[in-house]
Amino acid sequence: MQEAPSQASPSADKVREFLVRQIAQGSTPRSCGYYMPAEWVGHRATWLSWPHKRESWPGLFEGIPQLWAEFVRSLIAAGEKVNILAGESETFREAQRLVGNLPGCRLFAIPTDDAWIRDSGPTFLARHNPSLPPALVDWQYNAWGGKYPPYDLDNQIPARIAELLGYRRFEVPIVLEGGAIDTNGLGAALVARGCLLSSTRNPGLSERDLADFLREYLGFEHIIWVDGMLVGDDTDGHVDQLARFVAPRVVVVAREDDPSDENYSILREIYRMLTAATDQEGRPIEVVPLPMPRPVFIQGQRVPASYVNFYIANTAIIVPGFEDPADQLACDTLRRLFPDREIVKLPARQLVWGLGAFHCITQQEPAL
Repeated sequence: MQEAPSQASPSADKVREFLVRQIAQGSTPRSCGYYMPAEWVGHRATWLSWPHKRESWPGLFEGIPQLWAEFVRSLIAAGEKVNILAGESETFREAQRLVGNLPGCRLFAIPTDDAWIRDSGPTFLARHNPSLPPALVDWQYNAWGGKYPPYDLDNQIPARIAELLGYRRFEVPIVLEGGAIDTNGLGAALVARGCLLSSTRNPGLSERDLADFLREYLGFEHIIWVDGMLVGDDTDGHVDQLARFVAPRVVVVAREDDPSDENYSILREIYRMLTAATDQEGRPIEVVPLPMPRPVFIQGQRVPASYVNFYIANTAIIVPGFEDPADQLACDTLRRLFPDREIVKLPARQLVWGLGAFHCITQQEPAL
């Protein structure tokens, strides 16, 4: 039976001991034949949490549930089954009214604190041997380093899903948000160094400690550590705002061409770093720039608008649109990179007031 870490935050030494013990017992996902695949592999479903926390979109929450409904319809049109943690009572009734009758959409009466399931949800695993039972990784979650309490319900999401589906659950005593990692599914991964090494998430753990967990629980053999974050970002630098794998040896990266923009230097440095990076076999990676939209301000605050926060669905790429001339170039670039998928642009200016876009509100479950 999988050993569960303590509910209290364990010391760094206890965390290291936990991993040593799991490896010795042959009970990590890697030992058992599981790994995290690339997002572009076929999905069994896309998971969402229904929005209800008005404070996540202060003054602009009205219309957010309708935006979710439009997104759900786009996912279904893109060949996805959609599973939604719809909460209870009024929240559930709203989700039922807006999307409950759509084919391929299932609602579950599981309460949540917020809607960012990319970060609060599990990492669904693929299997090297199809006879293995489906499985997921249950990371610890503390709302981006304790920034937005409460988060107890969101920290329970992976366990609730595992119980609901009867999936094997690998619980881990480290904090990790799904937006902080991206992989080609072959062993290479982009990982946000500032996020995972934050003292408010994993105090006392080193880069090597975290790399060991990522290897054993996700199959990441070659990590490309990414530093920096966009102006207005509250995640300490999630990579799904900065750079993403779009093929085994191809990465897109956000690029700002205006030297006077606050994001210019950091994005230029990330681009430079990635052009010198390699894949898991030591081969060069092709780096393709995605433009940045002009700065987006809402209620006087700059928000982290980025086209990199797209979602790869089964037959489509769903791209955030910001009513900007760069929308077209971003869509054209992704169309070239994904010729077998439709490019679907959805309005995201209101959504990004919550400081995330379409990738942040999704969690894919692979069909492998």
